[in-house]
Parts: sequence; C-alpha cells; structure tokens
Amino acid sequence: MKNFIFISPNFPTNYWQFCRELKKNGLNVLGIGDQPYDELMPQLHENLTEYYKVTSLENYDEVYRAVAFFTFKYGRIDFIESNNEYWLEQDARLRTDFNIRTGFQVQDLPRIKYKSKMKEYYRRAGIPVARWVIAESIGVCLDFIREVKYPVIVKPDNGVGASHTYKLNNDQELVDFFASRERGVSYIMEEFIHAEINSYDAIIDSHGEPVFETGNCTPISIMDSVNYGDDAIFYIVQHLSDDTRQAGRDTVKSFGVKSRFVHFEFFRLLSDHEGIGKKGTLMALEVNMRPCGGFTPDMINYARETDVYKIWADMIAFDRTDKKIGAYHFCGYDGLRDYKNYVLSHEEIMAKYGSQIKMTGRLSDALAPAMGNRFYMAIFDTQEELDGFFADLLAVRE
Repeated sequence: MKNFIFISPNFPTNYWQFCRELKKNGLNVLGIGDQPYDELMPQLHENLTEYYKVTSLENYDEVYRAVAFFTFKYGRIDFIESNNEYWLEQDARLRTDFNIRTGFQVQDLPRIKYKSKMKEYYRRAGIPVARWVIAESIGVCLDFIREVKYPVIVKPDNGVGASHTYKLNNDQELVDFFASRERGVSYIMEEFIHAEINSYDAIIDSHGEPVFETGNCTPISIMDSVNYGDDAIFYIVQHLSDDTRQAGRDTVKSFGVKSRFVHFEFFRLLSDHEGIGKKGTLMALEVNMRPCGGFTPDMINYARETDVYKIWADMIAFDRTDKKIGAYHFCGYDGLRDYKNYVLSHEEIMAKYGSQIKMTGRLSDALAPAMGNRFYMAIFDTQEELDGFFADLLAVRE
C-alpha cells in the first residue's frame, strides 16, 4: 500500500476531496497540520488514516518529526504533497531529506519559485518573456525604465499570488516604493504588458504527459483585485485554445514537471508589443506548481462535468485515469466586495441566475483580498451569457 503524506489537508477547505479520492484508490492518507483534530471537517476525519498535529507548520523540526513518525509507523513514504503554493519549498525540503523522489527536490526550487529564474526555462520552451531587472536600487531601476518606459510592475521575485505587487507610473511612485518596500525581500521589475491572463491548468503524469487539460481566463488584473479592492472575476474556458495547450505542454517539458497538478499563467497581448509580438500573441507570466487557487478545482468540475480530485488521485495511484469529461461549459467566478453598493442584491442574483449558479458563499479573510468577500460561480454555454452574468453582478449604484 502506498503512503501519502498530505501537508495541511484542511486548507483550502475543499482539499478534503483530494484525500477522499486517494483513500478510495487504496492509499494510506496521512495528514500533518496545525489545526486540532477535533476541529477538522468530518470529511477529513473519514478520509485520513491518521493525523499528526504540530504546533506550527512553520516549524520545520516539528514537521520533520511528524514525517519521521509516519515513516517509522507505516514504512517508506511514497509521496509528500500540500498542493499549496505556500508550502512548496517545505514540501521539497522534506522530500529531499527523506529521499522521496516523486516530486520536486530542494535543487529544483529556484526555477519553480523565483520569477527571474523561470524566464530562462520559458525561453528554452520558445515562449517570449517580458524584459526585467532585479530592483536592487533606484539607479538600476531608472536605467531600466529609460529603456522600457513607465509604467512598470514590481513584485517579489519569490512571491505567492499578487501580494506586494505594484504598478509604478512615475519617478515619485518609484521613490515611494523604495521607501516602503519590505526589507530583506528581493523584488523583480518588469515592463508593463497590456494583456489578459490565460492559464494552462493540467494534471501531469510521471512521464511528463497530461492526463487532463483545461484553462482559465482573467480579464481583470488580480493585482488590481488585491491592491485596489476591485472585483475578482475569471472563468474556465469552454475550450482550451490550441496555442495555450501547446505553450502549456512546452512549459511542462522545459520545467521537468512530473506527477503534479499545475497552473501556468500566460499573458495574451491585447495590443501589439514591440519585441514580443502582435495582439493575440501568448507570452510567459509565471508557473505555479499546484492547482489554481481557492475553489477553482470545483469550477473545473462544473465546466467539464468531471472530477479533477479523482483524476489527480488516479494519476498518483495508477499514473492514468479513466474518468471522462461530460461536457464543455464556461464556468464563471465573480468575487464581490462588501464595501460596494451593487445594483443587484443577493436575492436578485439568485432569482435571475439560480439555475446556473453552482456555488455561492463567503470567503475566509485569507482568500478575500484576491478572491472577494462573497462569491458566485455559475455555468453558461455561450460567451454572451457569461459576459451578461459578469455585467449584471459588477454593476454598482452611483
């Protein structure tokens, strides 16, 4: 029997479904987390073979001892995984220390965690990248800006999501950034790209081949959602475009991805950009070696009438799946803000779109900055219907 250690299986809350499918496939599912056992969801109780509580998942020695305990009790560990961006580095360290080869090791981390290192692997795949520089000083940045012009984007070279990401429009904003930037953090500066985000979301087997592929589109910047409290909207595409599919597969090969659920982000140019390409061209943004955040796996399930939790667990257990896709819908997500005075009330939204809404609710404080306070996800069969849904929910009173 294979032994699978799931780090922080309780967050996000939908991750219990990964555990359920692993258990169905005959694996020992061993959880490590810092939430008391009695506070775990009943669904986790039912699908974990055993749970080891640590005082803090930030304490590597504690987590190491938990893995050592499970190794002593159950034998060799076959997989360690969190499917969570925040813990990717710790996951890799644990695999390296316990000689678990079914995932990224410590030496693999630079190319999958540092945005500056990712660019070389994108280039090897033949995918254009934005011009960039490490923001070491105001002088270095001004030299770069003379080349690319304002605006520019600055963000942590090793960062999660869109946190601490800023658009700078002039010299004063550059000076203000250096005055307020987080100390001890390396920032990367990139030229601004007028584009929307198109993603490649896939489950990759141990040979680096996809067993499932889809994608999403983000027409509103996640950076603006976080920094300016904009509504968070994106959608699972009805059909993955050929160029996104090819770019995703080329990226998988270049980065050496195996046995993972991945979320790769690309820019699709909304206007011609010198040195990169014409409007509509795809270019690199960043790789994320985990599922797209929050409830996106559920959105994929609704859009494809399938079960990516099972597909992923099948890949882990059998390196293949027989789970089929039932249909091809759009699935839209709209995350609304508490402080905005929207035209439609919750009751009015449900009255108009209730038959298409698959999930709604409030998000935790940890997810709200990027994903909104109250969310709605709904399926549609045409782009026009999807656009109408977004327009209705985004409308605010003057």
